[in-house]
Amino acid sequence: MSTPKRILFAGTPEFAAQHLGALVEAGHDICAVLTQPDRPAGRGKRLQPSAVKTVALAAGLDVLQPPSLRQAEMQAQLAALNADVMVVVAYGLLLPQAVLDTPRFGCLNVHASLLPRWRGAAPIQRAIEAGDTESGVTIMLMEAGLDTGPMLRKVGVPLAPTETAQSLHDRLAEVGPEALLSVLSDLPAHLAAQERQDDALATYAAKISKTECALDWQRDAPALCRQIRAFNPAPVCYSYLGSERIKVWEAEEQTLPEDDTPGKILDATPSGVLIACGSGALRVTRLQFPGARALPAAELLHGRGSELIAGKHFTPTEANQ
Repeated sequence: MSTPKRILFAGTPEFAAQHLGALVEAGHDICAVLTQPDRPAGRGKRLQPSAVKTVALAAGLDVLQPPSLRQAEMQAQLAALNADVMVVVAYGLLLPQAVLDTPRFGCLNVHASLLPRWRGAAPIQRAIEAGDTESGVTIMLMEAGLDTGPMLRKVGVPLAPTETAQSLHDRLAEVGPEALLSVLSDLPAHLAAQERQDDALATYAAKISKTECALDWQRDAPALCRQIRAFNPAPVCYSYLGSERIKVWEAEEQTLPEDDTPGKILDATPSGVLIACGSGALRVTRLQFPGARALPAAELLHGRGSELIAGKHFTPTEANQ
């Protein structure tokens, strides 16, 4: 067994923070932590540290927050750390070749998919949106291409029919650290047994745009249900009821004896708002009106029931446009 002596960690969001926490708890020597600069957040737009920075400072680790790794001075600073390996988890900044070449054993990436499926920025969301039955985590050796490096370990998890991006994120955040620690426990052996990816099987998980979140009621109910689950908790799907943009958080597929006008409200009961789709229907069970909290349909109907009556129509854009 051969464990790397010095680890340089790079990551930013909560998913990465859980991996950093596992490394700290396992007693690994982390020589420094790279994370993105503090960003404004909240109503006051005050600068907020990343989840990784919060964990790093609590553990007494040195934190570096460069806006880029392209500068020769920063690359020299990283090289001077003499890291055995760099662990990268959802860092969000490009690693130039000079940085990839710095650690003795190279740079490891924890990717939230079973590569080569879903290379790119949003593997969790795209897996749910596509209706995949399985997802997982891949530990790979990084190279210049986008998530193209050789794989050292893969751990799969089945997707539940009700899976959301949040629930899958949380499950993979438990699987990922275990897989990473397993690889680090004998990295030379895993590197010797590395597996090249089959590029012919690759799919691309493009970054989520807010425009994708508009619900097109012409689509069939299963596709819309997957879209809603994939974009929960962010950026959240929406539809317009007149001029009001309503966020749709949760929904269930329903079958209809015959199709009706897509977007038409067919019924509104405490169990949900039934809306016709291109094929089938959705029973929307959790909605959010502008300026209000997301609420179950049963609660929402008490105050907004007059707006959610049968015969009204949801549309992808404002009805008066």
